[in-house]
Amino acid sequence: QVQLVESGGGLVQAGGSLRLSCAASGLTFSDYNMGWFRQAPGKEREFVASISGRGDTTTYQDFAKGRFTISRDNAKSAVFLQMSTVKPEDTAVYYCAARLSPYQYRYWGQGTQVTVSS
Repeated sequence: QVQLVESGGGLVQAGGSLRLSCAASGLTFSDYNMGWFRQAPGKEREFVASISGRGDTTTYQDFAKGRFTISRDNAKSAVFLQMSTVKPEDTAVYYCAARLSPYQYRYWGQGTQVTVSS
């Protein structure tokens, strides 16, 4: 079965950096577009960034542009989210997800907590 396992979350000070990882198994990884989402307490889950199967196309939510970078390593079936210049409002549970174009995201990880202190 498909599994997505996030790691790399934790406590970081405002202005710092953090790198999230998501290890995938049970799927032909390079066929899937991968995305990162986040959900803060009391808020709806929101899109952060996505990357195409070959890694040649990326999309970012406005708040992530210039601060976050999504990348992938198809040889390792992994996707990453490099977070820089983090802010307290970036505090959330971060999830990775996988989808086959043109369908919706079908597979989700369990999430990793990111807490940014001011």
